[in-house]
Amino acid sequence: MISDLPALPEDALPLPLVSRTVAIDPAELPADLIDLVPPGGMAWVRRGDGLVAWGELVRFRPTGTDRMRTAEATWRDLAARAVVRDEVRVPGSGPIAFGSFSFAPGSPTGSVLVVPRVVVGRRGGAAWITTMDAGAVAPGAAGLVRQPAPRSPGAVRYSDGALSARAWQRAVEHALDRIRAGRLDKVVLAREVLATTAEPLDPRWVLHRLAADYGACWTFAVDGMVGATPELLLRSEKGLVTSRVLAGTIRRTGDDDADLAHAAVLAHSSKDLEEHEYAVASLTEALAPFCSSTNVPETPFVLHLPNVLHLATDVTGVLSTGGLAPTPSSLAVASALHPTAAVAGTPTAEACELIDQIEGMDRGRYAGPVGWIGADGDGEWAIALRSAEIGADPHRLRLFAGCGIVAASDPVAELAESEAKLEPMRHALSGGATA
Repeated sequence: MISDLPALPEDALPLPLVSRTVAIDPAELPADLIDLVPPGGMAWVRRGDGLVAWGELVRFRPTGTDRMRTAEATWRDLAARAVVRDEVRVPGSGPIAFGSFSFAPGSPTGSVLVVPRVVVGRRGGAAWITTMDAGAVAPGAAGLVRQPAPRSPGAVRYSDGALSARAWQRAVEHALDRIRAGRLDKVVLAREVLATTAEPLDPRWVLHRLAADYGACWTFAVDGMVGATPELLLRSEKGLVTSRVLAGTIRRTGDDDADLAHAAVLAHSSKDLEEHEYAVASLTEALAPFCSSTNVPETPFVLHLPNVLHLATDVTGVLSTGGLAPTPSSLAVASALHPTAAVAGTPTAEACELIDQIEGMDRGRYAGPVGWIGADGDGEWAIALRSAEIGADPHRLRLFAGCGIVAASDPVAELAESEAKLEPMRHALSGGATA
């Protein structure tokens, strides 16, 4: 049981968390919340609404197979002892923590859960600011300062990551041999591309462009992971849970009529429908123990993004309540869902084993859960796709893309799909010449 897991040591926060949330006039906020984020800040924004944060009150670094469950237990204990004044009381107000978790339990990149000092939120017609401190009255809302515009990273040079394009195609061929031999049904293979910028990269440069171009996606920045993902692993809100499953992709042409024809092809593609079915079944099976009822549409819809078209299904459920166990938190459910077939494969264990054998790299926090959790356990967690990892060197990034491989996959087509999925980050980095 989650309640039996020990909490992480809280040496960095020996006193209770004190949180104060006050309403502010939405007119005080810029249209783009990211304008408020200073260097090193965090963001979770979609269609203009969301959360931005800065400062760091405490940081947890859970590890191992139970990293998300351990983080959940630690946060739950911290929130239970918190002194909270929340005048707004909407999802995202009150104390929250941002998290980014590794895809694999043994990743040297590790996972992180960060409690910020200041959070600014906007949801519909409501806006607020939350300040947090340890063992003291949290300060009131300070003036909101629009930050200077980030500078362009200049020219960007791209190079192969762990595998060249041809070597990655050979990995796809190897996966197809395993699938056709009956060892597994689907495996998701990711590839990395390395980007080197002429000037130090300010992550906010990327965030601004992603939020502007991919407003329907969840634009995020947490501890060096930045991106705009179209795939919501889990939203938990007042007993209702929602998940958006994406699997099955075709590249857009830029011609509206041609793209409508491509959408029709995608909606009837046996290969893509098979891949999508595995992903939906995987998520629904993992979600079932937490829900008293679920709703799974019979057929997917086509999600139109600027660079690609996806088959998508929105799964909804009602979280189980009653008995002695508390209602499961968003992070507890996310722990049970990860990794889904959309980012690993089917069966999960066999797919993850093959990924370890042939992908040739550590994914780090790519394709892992990223998002936020509130004091009541509600929150939003997406899958860190269409993303990049910024390391200690601000001139260097790892860009990622992954493709679902099933029996009908073609290595050449899968490579082309991966290039389409790299396009959001490539474009977000642009601003100077590209080499």
